[in-house]
Amino acid sequence: MKFWINTISKNHVLKGVEGGFTQADHGKNTRLKALAKGDYIIFYSPKTEYKGAIALQAFTAVGRIADEIPYQASMTPDFHPWRREVSFIKATETPIRDLIESLNFIKDKKYWGYPFRRGLFEVQEADFIVIANAMNIHIDRS
Repeated sequence: MKFWINTISKNHVLKGVEGGFTQADHGKNTRLKALAKGDYIIFYSPKTEYKGAIALQAFTAVGRIADEIPYQASMTPDFHPWRREVSFIKATETPIRDLIESLNFIKDKKYWGYPFRRGLFEVQEADFIVIANAMNIHIDRS
């Protein structure tokens, strides 16, 4: 079991929660292939809208990967993004500011936003638990 963070605007996270899926890298499947069924994923939303200017800087959703491999969806005739099925868990949206000092994957606390520029990335279980606890969820190890 691995632990992941996916950086996505809140409006796109909410579409994923509604549809039970996640995307990464603007619809590419490259990093989605690294996820395995049962892995946990937390969503970090720097903004409310993808192209909007309203900052949010919060963890907005949590789930577990529910499928074995990425699948391709059809959104428009020219856009067929790759996705993974996610079973979302009820969680409390949590601002990152109070957690920065406790997160080991953030090496430079002054430039704390840098790791999120990667989009989808793996974190250690200890960091994941810090965030999950702040979001009022319990990690099931089964």
